[in-house]
Formats: sequence, structure tokens, C-alpha cells
Amino acid sequence: MSPLPNPRPRQLSLGPLETEILEILWDLGSATVKDIHDRILSDPDRELAYASVTTVLRRLADKGWLTCDRQDRAFRWRPLTSRAEAHMLQAHEQLHRFLAIGNPDVVAAFVDDLDGASLDQLEAIAQRLKAARQAKEGA
Repeated sequence: MSPLPNPRPRQLSLGPLETEILEILWDLGSATVKDIHDRILSDPDRELAYASVTTVLRRLADKGWLTCDRQDRAFRWRPLTSRAEAHMLQAHEQLHRFLAIGNPDVVAAFVDDLDGASLDQLEAIAQRLKAARQAKEGA
């Protein structure tokens, strides 16, 4: 089982433009503000100020998603977590919010809407949890 990435972003929630810019960086690996701005403006229906891209990049860095390196005379931005790690962190947060309901009957009621494949996945998860619990008790 994959451990959660470390370090983790300090804030997982992202706005639509933050998400779009992070997706661009995952696709490119690293990029300058100009690279990102040009990519967004490649859509003829889009308008976005260059300064807005800079502001969003700084905000993503403050949240712990990005870092900035100086390369020659330009600043290159790159993600600190991969797309897969981000999905894992978001799923982890959603699971915790779901389990925070606390009432097993309410949580179990969702099972009625699941298909067979989802039920098989839940069964596999339950088996892994049982094995992890037994391993902790045996240690």
C-alpha cells in the first residue's frame, strides 16, 4: 500500500484557476509564468492577465503545491506533488470527511447505491483493514 506523500500541501482545496495551472504544470513538468500564460491564452475564448498567473502561482506555492527555482534569468515553477499523489491526498481527505459522519447506519445506507464492482472493492478494503489490525495486535 502506498504511503501518503510527504511533504504534503498545507491546504488541499483549490480553486478552478489554481487547478488548471497545476494541471498545466503536471503536463509540462516545470514552466515559467509566460509558458503557463501562453498555454491558457492558446484558447481564443480565454482572457487572463499575466499578473493573475503570477498571483495564482504564488498562492499555490503558499499552499505547499509548488516551488520556484531561478534558472538563468527566468523563474521556473514546478509541482511538489505528482498528479497521482494529489489524487491520493484528495481521496484521503474525502474518506475522512465521509467517516466523520460517525453514524454507521448512515454510512452503510450508501452501500445500497453501489454496483457489484464497488462492493467487491469495499470487501477487499475490509480484508486489508482486518489484516492491518491483526498485524498491529500481533506486534
